[in-house]
Amino acid sequence: MENRIAQALTKLFDRHRIVFWYDAKQELRGDFESLSLPGIQKLELMNNEYSMKYRLLREQPDQKFLLYREGAQPADLDNWLLDVQLAHGEFRTDQVAIWLSELELGLEFADVVQAHAEFFQAVKRKDAVKKLLDANDTAGQIRLKMLAVCTGSEPRMDAVVENLLQELADGREEKNKLVDRCSLDRFLWEQMTRCYGYKSDEPGIRDFVIELFKSCYAMGTDGQVKLTSDALVFLKRWKDSRQFEEGFETLSGECAEVLGIEQDLAKRDFRELIELDYFRLIDQKIITDLVRTVASRTASSGDVSLWVRQRRQGHWYNEYRHLYEAIDYGAQFIYSLAEANLQMESLAEGVQRYSRFWYLLDQLYRKFTYHVRMSGQASLMSTLTNQIENLYSNNYLLKLGDRFQIFVDTASKWEAFPVRKQKEFFEHWVQPFLRKDNKVCVIISDAMRYEVGDELLGLIRQEDRYSAELEPMLSMLPSYTQLGMAALLPNNTLTIADNETGTVLVDNQSSQGTANRMKILSQAISQRATACKADELMAMKGDDCRALLREHDVIYVYHNRIDSTGDKRESEERVFEAVEETLQDLVRLIKKLTGANANNLLLTSDHGFIYQNRAIDESDFSGAEAEGDQILFRDRRFVLGKGLTEAASLHKFTSEQLSLAGQVEVQIPKSINRLRLKGSGSRYVHGGASLQEVVIPVLKINKKRQSDVSAVEVDILRGASSVITAGQLAVTMYQASPVTDKVQPRMLRAGIYTEAGDLISDSHDLTFDLSSDNPRERELQVRFVLTRKADEANGQEVILRLEEKHAGTSHFKEYKSLRYLMRRSFTSDFDF
Repeated sequence: MENRIAQALTKLFDRHRIVFWYDAKQELRGDFESLSLPGIQKLELMNNEYSMKYRLLREQPDQKFLLYREGAQPADLDNWLLDVQLAHGEFRTDQVAIWLSELELGLEFADVVQAHAEFFQAVKRKDAVKKLLDANDTAGQIRLKMLAVCTGSEPRMDAVVENLLQELADGREEKNKLVDRCSLDRFLWEQMTRCYGYKSDEPGIRDFVIELFKSCYAMGTDGQVKLTSDALVFLKRWKDSRQFEEGFETLSGECAEVLGIEQDLAKRDFRELIELDYFRLIDQKIITDLVRTVASRTASSGDVSLWVRQRRQGHWYNEYRHLYEAIDYGAQFIYSLAEANLQMESLAEGVQRYSRFWYLLDQLYRKFTYHVRMSGQASLMSTLTNQIENLYSNNYLLKLGDRFQIFVDTASKWEAFPVRKQKEFFEHWVQPFLRKDNKVCVIISDAMRYEVGDELLGLIRQEDRYSAELEPMLSMLPSYTQLGMAALLPNNTLTIADNETGTVLVDNQSSQGTANRMKILSQAISQRATACKADELMAMKGDDCRALLREHDVIYVYHNRIDSTGDKRESEERVFEAVEETLQDLVRLIKKLTGANANNLLLTSDHGFIYQNRAIDESDFSGAEAEGDQILFRDRRFVLGKGLTEAASLHKFTSEQLSLAGQVEVQIPKSINRLRLKGSGSRYVHGGASLQEVVIPVLKINKKRQSDVSAVEVDILRGASSVITAGQLAVTMYQASPVTDKVQPRMLRAGIYTEAGDLISDSHDLTFDLSSDNPRERELQVRFVLTRKADEANGQEVILRLEEKHAGTSHFKEYKSLRYLMRRSFTSDFDF
């Protein structure tokens, strides 16, 4: 005890020259007498106040004194030393005084400590709050810090509330009960009124959260608002918090039910909800209405894309990403097909127009179908899906197939000059590198049709220091793997084997399998060539991969995911997923090769494919069966044989017409029809002469030394006024140019700050990824809601600041800013 008294007194003497000690219970005289404090004179007050005063103030004005009195402090009127006492310190030995001393707080806080005695009973809580205290704290700040300790949060009101809400979401109430036990509940609810305008006869955290959702939803629609704009700022912060988002989602669901949000949404137009994301139901309502709008074609594809982009900023977007993407691609498909002119005047023109325009319809159909599948919401999307399936099959695939078939039927030779033939691939694309003593890697992805190559082109160009170009190439007929793979090797003659295997000979050697292809390559360029499978190369260590490139001038790498998925009946419906995986595989493969010092890469395919996602109609099968003197090989889209019989629904080619040696004839069903084949799927097919099967991509890829990627520039458009007079501020951001492969999106955080750096509005995470050439379509409207703190900045300049993350860190740097003058009148409280 004596040691604690000595410690407490020593701290008091750090701040005061004279300390009074009233021993009210007359039980500490022994402690006083045995006390030894260096440099401090101990004196006892016993009716000697007048002479004592003279000594303290006149005789020894610099000496430190401890004045002990046995008994209680006299009444103020009888206390001759009251002025001295008020100017200096007092030492008390009751429990409250000891706590004050331990906390290094003045006696003026005795009431605070007394009122919350339960809080200080626990040493852990007392020590925790002591670490948070500052010399200039007010009673309110001390109570806030006590609240922070009770709730396990930072000493800010929003953090306290977030923790209490999380506890509510978890179905617990320990923190809440502790606040009550420590008599901090009254302070808590006073602060809730002050900060968020929350008032209730029976305040409670559940009641608050219901009012919070109710008021914030009302601010965005037209309901009754009881809370302030600070409550909206709080909700937005809480919703976007990684730490508390699960709690937000739980309580959002509970409150939606209490508030009857589903019934309210039913009578609203989805357009007025585009900026709101407080309930999962809002996304469900918007998606349902968007599907209907796209299916009934009552909105432009540009509007749909804009709405989907706005939803990307929303809390639940990731949960519904595939649905939003499907709707966007579906709208683009319907619009693009309506705009498309599917006419051509020749086979060559058909191939060129496909590689410039029409391929996009296959790409949009694929993206739509993929995202519908990934969403797992087939019934929700069924109206739109059925419509797009009908349009794709009947108005696009069949129409285009029929028109192209007219020129296939009349072609004496299978060619589409100036588009190169697949047979010329090595001579036209590979040899020029070798003539200049440059190494080249050739990646062949089985069944990567032209539209997939186009998407890959975009992905490669987005990568820093990579450039890529895309050209179309005409595949061999029939468009099947053995022939396509053979045609990509160095060759003089290609011959379909005169047997039942469908194997293709290159200059009379079998081209079946990697080992044979490696042999053909090596013979053509005197041993400095090799071939391998993509998964083998990806499994190689870095040094082994570099050695492989060092030792060879040409490397053929074979990748096969699309065809191996599509060619099996049990997995053909997953072919579009296989395409998405292929795109990722190929980007990784390209990076692996360039990381091993490959600078020149070519990427191509053996053939394309047709895929229709729904069961194939009877009418899509050819009426005729292939017949002839000898049938060597049958597939779903071609037949190999000799003396084949002419049929109206089939078209026959001789080997010579197809630039092949030998006597084997080829028959293909016309347009997009299939031949029946036991045990095989019919939705994914290739082998025929449709544009989707025979137009294949050739990508030339190059790795540069200098960085060539930049982020798009963004400006804040100054409105008519630079004065803020209301509780909200609407600002237009302008993206200076469209996003392209090399001019990439920019992610910014926007908020309004005081000169001192305090945030006085809600904060927005913005993505600038607009690709429109129309400047009007690259404007983004942002609405800032000001907090109560903004009132303190009245009459001062404030700063609208755009900030960008330092790459790879959680730190932000300023990107751009604009100054405003805050001039709000009292009526600004009536914004909502």
